[in-house]
Amino acid sequence: MAGSDKPDRIKSAYELALERLEAQGIERPRQEALTDETRHLIAEARRVTEARLAELEILHHDRMKKLEDPAQRDEQEEFFRLEKDRILREGDQRVARLRAGS
Repeated sequence: MAGSDKPDRIKSAYELALERLEAQGIERPRQEALTDETRHLIAEARRVTEARLAELEILHHDRMKKLEDPAQRDEQEEFFRLEKDRILREGDQRVARLRAGS
């Protein structure tokens, strides 16, 4: 019996959580084996996205200080929201491509 899982073995919290997910009909998370290089590239892509968002936010606040017209402020808010969504979407796509190995 050496090497086999014993029924009286204590399970980790992770193993118990996976069993609960499976009992609810939810698949186990995939074990993606990412290389160190891929992890580094993903981290870099996330840093670039965060930097772009920070730059956008700084510029947005600067523009908002200069605008007094409510219609122009609304336009700027809409532009900011759309740009923020675009930057986040592009960052997510970049990370997905890296995970896929492209």
